Amino acid sequence: MIPISPGRTRRATLAGAVCALLVAGTALTGCSEDPNEGTNGVGRLPADQIQAKAQKAAASVGTVRLHGTVVTSGRTYTLDMRLKEQGGIGSVTTKGETFRLLRVDEELFLKADAAFWGQGSSGGTNDSKAADKLAAKYVKVPKGDPSYTKFIGFTDKNVLLSGLLTLHGELATDGHHEQGGVRTVRVTADEGAGGTLDVSIEGKPYPLRLERAGEAGTLTFSAWGTDFPLEKPAKGETLDYGKQLPTS
Repeated sequence: MIPISPGRTRRATLAGAVCALLVAGTALTGCSEDPNEGTNGVGRLPADQIQAKAQKAAASVGTVRLHGTVVTSGRTYTLDMRLKEQGGIGSVTTKGETFRLLRVDEELFLKADAAFWGQGSSGGTNDSKAADKLAAKYVKVPKGDPSYTKFIGFTDKNVLLSGLLTLHGELATDGHHEQGGVRTVRVTADEGAGGTLDVSIEGKPYPLRLERAGEAGTLTFSAWGTDFPLEKPAKGETLDYGKQLPTS
């Protein structure tokens, strides 16, 4: 055991007392704790390196849950999706209509209510019955249908994240924050006009919150690396629409 001199003890006590007084009197940062102490260290890095590490961490695991809004072509989509390499499952809401998407490999299924399937119909009894029948099933979306191209991107982890996790403009850090109880460091582009990204400083540097450039939506990311079941609906739960789907 190394002996500690009384002089050193007195100096440490005095320093602690002075620090407490400074904090109480709204004094200086010299006594504050290092916000990066005990973290993964990314909070000490330049902004471009933080973004690169977040992108690498996101690509390193096979699953994620994303929740929030995406604005594209003037239209807002609210997403709640679980994604993995083989596909994804979740809900999409736009213009008051909510429908479920399910993709397994290249097969895309859509499940919506009767109002969705009744769009563009003449409103007759037969149309209503057909819409009611479709509402009870997962409908397989034909690959050639415009809806396939439109919605499959919401179920593709790699395509979706590669497009979302890129900020636009000059990068800078914007302090330490918190997302879902996890400490983060924030990266901004063009002082926020080009988007902001909160990156975890605990464990792996996963992206946890994204504000897209141009007010094009805000998304949160969670359950990184947490697996979930993904399988095609049973035959009794599936229908082929047989022609072009209505445009939602």
